[in-house]
Amino acid sequence: MVKLNFIMLSFVVLVVAITCVPSLAVEENEPKKLWDQCVVKISPNCALKIISQVFGDGVVSIPCCKELVQEGKECHDTLVKYIADRPSLIGNESKYLTKRDEVWAYCVSVSKAVSPA
Repeated sequence: MVKLNFIMLSFVVLVVAITCVPSLAVEENEPKKLWDQCVVKISPNCALKIISQVFGDGVVSIPCCKELVQEGKECHDTLVKYIADRPSLIGNESKYLTKRDEVWAYCVSVSKAVSPA
């Protein structure tokens, strides 16, 4: 639980830093335009729920799944990979990337199930 709280706090600090200091937004190998577009496509509340499920034992709600699917897979993959690459998390990166893909698949399926025909 302490590790999950640290991850969520780190994510919030990262988003605030990115918003306030654009030069911190990307590493040299990340396309700045994609990063900037992705950060603003999802609410902070849903971002925390998604991060909680990928990096801990949280559960993503259906409304947050809809936001995630609307954000797009490329953005989801980019943001989770960025967090998973942190030195304190890199040892479990493959586990987190698997969970990232599971969250995506779940959200796509529930979004399709509740979408109007």
